[in-house]
Amino acid sequence: MVKNLTENKNCPWEWIDITAPEPVDLNQVAQKYHLHPAAIEDSLQPDHLPKYEQMDEVAFAIIRVFDKEIGMKGDTVQDLTNKIAVFYNQHFLITVHRLDYPFLYDLKERLVDTNQCETPFNLFIQLVKEVLLTFEEPAHHLAKELDYYEAQVFLRKNTNYPLTNGIYWLKRKAEVSKRVLNLSKIIIDNLSREQKYDPYIHDVQDIYLRILTMYEEVDNSTNNLLNIYIGLASQRTNEIMRVLTIFSVFFMPLTFIVGIYGMNFKYMPELEMRNGYPAAMLAMLLITVGIYFWFKKKGWL
Repeated sequence: MVKNLTENKNCPWEWIDITAPEPVDLNQVAQKYHLHPAAIEDSLQPDHLPKYEQMDEVAFAIIRVFDKEIGMKGDTVQDLTNKIAVFYNQHFLITVHRLDYPFLYDLKERLVDTNQCETPFNLFIQLVKEVLLTFEEPAHHLAKELDYYEAQVFLRKNTNYPLTNGIYWLKRKAEVSKRVLNLSKIIIDNLSREQKYDPYIHDVQDIYLRILTMYEEVDNSTNNLLNIYIGLASQRTNEIMRVLTIFSVFFMPLTFIVGIYGMNFKYMPELEMRNGYPAAMLAMLLITVGIYFWFKKKGWL
């Protein structure tokens, strides 16, 4: 669907919005506004990563929006984000996207309908800002998940339920979002290159750095938490093995004695002793007590 969002507005330039683009509609728009065929092909690829290119007199950018509907359950760039392709110069701005985004119509009502947006470049700055803000709420959500898993690792009493699965997905989401934001830096850099001292661009840069820092903190903290969890799991395993080893050491000499007297030889000197049984039991008791005090002296108990 092709819409002219500046139609019947007192605006010296055009904003063409294309939702769920069909190749025929997109080719017509490309011919009218002299868009490069390679850029048109990129705009139709749903899994394309963020980019920025200057093609003749038209700038072309691909930005990715966090998908709130399925983003919390996904773990790839395509699951977490959706693409918006943008073409602009001083005469027009064209947005191409598969899904409807409320912030686009909010920008129209807030900036275009009130004639507060002077150029397509200014609108593009605000569009990049709104896209970056879609990553903010998911970052807070991941931070809350991280707090939950930290409490589970350090304070939980039941250690039978493994946490590696949940921590892994938390780490995966933070890594993917951070990767998308890092790839989007080229767009921020080109904005600064076009107008270095624009306060709106500085605002976008501040938002970008703030959100990127949030994801980096979640990613680093998740890595540390995963290492701590694995270390604690290994410590618990070592404690269990230590207890089992101590028990085996206690019973090893007793098993040795029982094994000797369980041999089926006819002539064994202790077999006919009247006090042989209590003597053997006493010997076992003394050996067990001796091992206990030896362990205590070594600090192993």
